[in-house]
Amino acid sequence: MQAAGQALRDLIKGLKGRKAAVLGHMRPDGDCIGSQAALCRLLLAEGVDAICVNRDRVPPNLAPYAAGLTFLQAADYAPDGRVALAVDCADASRVGTELLAKFPEGILANIDHHASNPDYAQVNIVVREAAATCHILAAGALAEGLPVDALTAQALHLGILTDTGRFCYRSTTADVFAIVAELIRRGADPAAANHRVFEQESRGKLELTRRFLDTIAFHEDGKICSGELTQADYAATGTTKEDKEGLVEFPRSVAGVEIAVLMEEGADGIRGSLRGRDPKLRLDLCAAKLNGGGHVLAAGFNMLGCRLPRDREKILAVVIGHYREYSAK
Repeated sequence: MQAAGQALRDLIKGLKGRKAAVLGHMRPDGDCIGSQAALCRLLLAEGVDAICVNRDRVPPNLAPYAAGLTFLQAADYAPDGRVALAVDCADASRVGTELLAKFPEGILANIDHHASNPDYAQVNIVVREAAATCHILAAGALAEGLPVDALTAQALHLGILTDTGRFCYRSTTADVFAIVAELIRRGADPAAANHRVFEQESRGKLELTRRFLDTIAFHEDGKICSGELTQADYAATGTTKEDKEGLVEFPRSVAGVEIAVLMEEGADGIRGSLRGRDPKLRLDLCAAKLNGGGHVLAAGFNMLGCRLPRDREKILAVVIGHYREYSAK
């Protein structure tokens, strides 16, 4: 983490007087938006002309963290000589092909904490044991004396809050709490963040949750629990794919379940989320078998061209086989 902080300082100082675009991943979550907003503010404070660009929009419940900054969607960004900095992207493809194509020189810097990150940029600030990308940014900014004002502190707190599961995951260490304490001293507000992010759900989200829970199925003597969503579910409830955030935690919370699986059928295939409890199960490696990746306890996959009725069992067979292999170790 110390080396990451020094690299972050050097990156920001080296970009002074230049133009930068801070890129996040498709379907941005709290750590993505928090990392983008925080890095963008750090860059602006050092005289860098910085904006944020994503393939998809900022989720409504996270929009307050983007206030006062330029956040563009890929379709609205015209290449203007900016260098690309990626945050919270496990690999370059997570940026999205349309947006990535607007930076033909590639990605200058990759700041991330995913276990599967292959160090795809010229400068790689990757701390795989970190709790969140915002954890890396916060630790580095505080250690190196970079300007962390109240808005930056709030953005950094957002990413740590969400990626630690409200400080419930194994990644929540004493060092994480020490950093969060300093962020609170600088203006982060845990009560306001919790209300803004987790207590502003729509009625449609509640109905979507009911539909998801209606599909719950148990496998491998209850060790694996899966649930599904379809495009019809979103249409019937007036929700979007953003509203599936957090649903995979329901099967994960069931006693005895070691791997939770959410399978979402879209127009181009099946995307999935994996959540677990035991690091030895290596869900990042399980996701890799399904064209994905991520963290040891939280990962995602993308099976293009697949359909639930036809391919559900094939996907579950991969997860079951992985569970049997790694649970026996």
